[in-house]
Amino acid sequence: MIDEGYIKFDIDWKQSPDKVVKANHPIFHHRDRMFDLGFIGHDTTHDVGFGNISFRESGNQFIISGTQTGHFVRIAPEHFCRVTHYHIAGNKLSCEGPIKASSESLTHAAIYELDPDINAVIHIHNNDMWQHYMDLLPTTKAEIPYGTPEMAREIFRLWRLPDLPQHKILIMAGHEGGIISFGKDFNEASERLEHYYEAMP
Repeated sequence: MIDEGYIKFDIDWKQSPDKVVKANHPIFHHRDRMFDLGFIGHDTTHDVGFGNISFRESGNQFIISGTQTGHFVRIAPEHFCRVTHYHIAGNKLSCEGPIKASSESLTHAAIYELDPDINAVIHIHNNDMWQHYMDLLPTTKAEIPYGTPEMAREIFRLWRLPDLPQHKILIMAGHEGGIISFGKDFNEASERLEHYYEAMP
């Protein structure tokens, strides 16, 4: 079962009809590419969306796809929100826009804290990649749940090892099928995923 889509942090959502991203932003192309590959989507068996995508706007603020938007074949500006503040240790997050932030927003926040040159994060699900690359690529401990301060601390731990800064991709052992990539832009973050996907036997 996909363990996805359930917000585990305290969220302060300022609902607004204002769109937080322009329709010609590269995030749309890359998100829809991930959907076409089956990396982002909707599990009809358990009626839950999976996968999310974000980019750094400025400082610690970032734009991220909203919760439960995986089922949209083509995503639109109203499916994104802006994360304005967060407190990882306090398990709190503030956001604004037409929709609530993704349940993985604290994890995205942690990745942006790793390096100011990281400007794009993609979280996908693919069981074949997940099983194949478990412990071959940087891998979180199996007992660490997604979307929590514990996951953020686990990402900080992995960043202190040489493999994560080099590969820019990690396997979430405690989050079935869960994989995260990141980079200086969406081209790099997407390339990491597609490279390892194509490299599987």
